[in-house]
Order: sequence, then structure tokens, then C-alpha cells
Amino acid sequence: MNLQLEDKLALVTGSTAGIGYAIAKQLAHEGAKVIVTGRTDKRVNDAVEQIKADTGNNFVKGYAVDFSKKEEIDNLISQVPEVDILINNVAIFEPKEFAAITDEDWLKFYEVNVMSGIRMSRAYFDKMLQKNWGRIIFISSESALQIPAEMIHYGMTKTAQIAVARGLAELTRSTNVTVNTVLPGPTMSEGVGGFIENLAKDQNKSKEEVERDFFVHMRPTSLIQRFLSTEEIANVVTFLASPLASATNGAAIRAEGGLLKTAV
Repeated sequence: MNLQLEDKLALVTGSTAGIGYAIAKQLAHEGAKVIVTGRTDKRVNDAVEQIKADTGNNFVKGYAVDFSKKEEIDNLISQVPEVDILINNVAIFEPKEFAAITDEDWLKFYEVNVMSGIRMSRAYFDKMLQKNWGRIIFISSESALQIPAEMIHYGMTKTAQIAVARGLAELTRSTNVTVNTVLPGPTMSEGVGGFIENLAKDQNKSKEEVERDFFVHMRPTSLIQRFLSTEEIANVVTFLASPLASATNGAAIRAEGGLLKTAV
């Protein structure tokens, strides 16, 4: 299927690894011009060169950005004043008991996971409306609807993303701009992989045993009973970013392996 993404300019936040990297790579594979972002020049440069090598698409650039710092976001926007597709993917997570989550933790998670997407969207949304075409996609999580007891602060930020995206979608009425949210389930990204490896060491188990136990005890409602791959999430996001997804707007699209039991 031709997703008609040739020459579209896409910016993916937090895209040197994990879901963000898979999205950037898939967009490049479809012919889009892609901007990769990450915390360090080395990680950004490595990701850019790998995507170029894997896809044959040389229209891939990168910028080092700390999305917890407004001034660095502003600097990125000044260097990239306009995009066709914005993927708000950057996020942090950390399992932590509720009583141990400090005010600083709450604000840090909100600053990175929510405000980064707000700031980036604010920079590009009106320009998309003026062109009468654009895509903004927030990468949320199933944790937005099924708040994890071990990461309440993270779940809160993922719910907020859905609210922001739906509100922005209301402002696109009668245009060819769409704003949607994707809700991945537990995904074997770089961060999750490290989390599983640490649990395996702590519990003296194999990674396979930890994964099986995770879905038995932590996410028993999952229908696929495994971690999703980053490529599976990227496939959904890339379609939503394309002109072919013009009928989908203001939606929270699930890609969580059937973990959420509600029908809607």
C-alpha cells in the first residue's frame, strides 16, 4: 500500500530508540523527510545514519534536544519552523510507590510527557491549519485508561495527552488537519527491555519468565500475552500520519494487544 508520504516533512520527538525510532524509520521507509530528536548528539547521529542505511532515504536529519527544557524546545522550533507531521512521542516513566512520588516528580513527568507535546503542537498547529493539511499524533499509552498502581504519575500524563489531542482536534473542524492519540500497550522498547532485564537479575529468573509473570500478574487482561514490538506500534502511527487516514480525527487509537476490556 502506498501511504502517499513522499516529501512530507515529519518530526518525531524522542526518536533515537524504542517506539520513536521505529516510527521515524517507518516514515523514512515510506519516503517522508524525517527529523530525529534525542538527548545527545551521538545518539541522534547514530540513529540518523542507521535509518539512512536501512531505508535508503537520505532526507533524514537530527537535533539533540532535552524536552524537559523549554529553551531547548524553542531552539529546535527556530531551526525547524514548519512540519507536515508531528509525532509527540518523547516520554519518561518510572515505577514508584504513590507515597514516594514527590512534588518534583509530578512536575518533572508533566513537563516532559505533557508540556513537550503542547509546546511542539503550539508551534506547528496554526501553520498546518493555514496550509490546510497536517498530522499531529500523541503517543499515549493504555496506562492512560487503566492507570497503573505502580506508576500513577505516568498514567496521569498519558491521560492528559488524550485530553490535549481531543481538544486540538476540535479546532480542526472542516480542515484537512487531524489530531489523534495512539495508545500502545506494554512494548519491548529500550526502556522496558532494561526494566525487564533488571527484574530478571533481581528475581534470578530468565527474561522469558519475567515476561510471562508480568502478563499473568501485572497485565492479566492482555489478549496477546506478550510485549508488543516497536514496529507494531510504528505501523499504526505511520498509517495515521498518512493522507489515507483522513477519516480519523480526534480519536484515541488502541494498539495494546486487547489489554483494555472496555468496548469503547
